[in-house]
Amino acid sequence: MPTLILVRHGRSTANTSGVLAGRTPGVALDERGAAQAAALPARLAGVPLAAAVSSPLQRCLETLAPLLDARPELRLETDERITECDYGDWSGRKLAELTDEPLMETVQQHPSAAAFPGGEPMREMQARAVSAVRDWNARVEETAGAEASYLMCSHGDIIKSLVADALGMHLDLFQRISVEPCSVTVIRYTRLRPYLVRLGDTGDLASLLPRADGAAGSERDAAVGGGAGAA
Repeated sequence: MPTLILVRHGRSTANTSGVLAGRTPGVALDERGAAQAAALPARLAGVPLAAAVSSPLQRCLETLAPLLDARPELRLETDERITECDYGDWSGRKLAELTDEPLMETVQQHPSAAAFPGGEPMREMQARAVSAVRDWNARVEETAGAEASYLMCSHGDIIKSLVADALGMHLDLFQRISVEPCSVTVIRYTRLRPYLVRLGDTGDLASLLPRADGAAGSERDAAVGGGAGAA
């Protein structure tokens, strides 16, 4: 099955202003986020991508724009199922204000029971994102083969929930996972189980390149081997 390269959008104006953006329109990358996006093509240079999928929100589309410019053969698809969590009435509010909301403790400690007022339950957020990945895995494998890699650009809570699913973690533990803006998280899916290859990586990605002999890279070998002696 394919390898999924998850990219969180670059730092946004909402990130720097401490606002819970949610699906609020017009939230763009800030100067730092634009620089992070500009560096993404070099970080992924040489990594073959069978598909590029994005949340339809502006900050994700802006993050992938330099990569798409560098790879004109790569056609972008958007998928509503990997868009940001619908925070409902919380959208656009300052995070500092939300800390005193009784629901915030549930969001942090028992997210599977959290449902945002006027928005969606966090368990439904995870379910739709996992469904999207399963569908794209099948689609990419059918069109590009089981060893193909593809990219998704999404949001922090979406990526964290996908990592929790890959690790067999309950959603109630997903707040222990951290993914920084424009970080790369890689999940290798196989018939029996997924393997988390990278988590929240903000540095060099050269080890994701295919080896000269056509075999998978070292990190994938270590993951599939799974033994105590794997490097």
